[in-house]
Amino acid sequence: MIQLIYAPKGSGKTKRLIDLANAELNSTKGDVVFIDDDKRYMYDVAHQARFVDVKDYGIESGDALYGMLCGMVSQNYDIEAIFIDAFLKIVKMDVAELKDLMDKIGSLCEKNNCKAVIIISAEPDEAPDFLKPYII
Repeated sequence: MIQLIYAPKGSGKTKRLIDLANAELNSTKGDVVFIDDDKRYMYDVAHQARFVDVKDYGIESGDALYGMLCGMVSQNYDIEAIFIDAFLKIVKMDVAELKDLMDKIGSLCEKNNCKAVIIISAEPDEAPDFLKPYII
């Protein structure tokens, strides 16, 4: 399952994502992963979550991010939730180009019984139709 926090820059998306990740730790027995493009929020996310700075792993495209996600869930069957901040910065794609990547991430989550909560910084009323069902 994919959920999107889809809102403009400066609207509190990251704070909401951190709160959701920390709350997930209290409600799940599985593992939680928090992915970001820097370490700025590392100490805001509870230490029980696995914090991943993609810069440490050379992740600079949608395919690279997807490959990393596949590696994570194939190595750790206990991952129940993945939270991704700064998604567009990480994948270096325009919102209109995300359909295939979102389909692959959704399929990965479905097959591995986990959820992905992703931040997209953009105007919600301009969201492409294929993303609208995921917006929370």
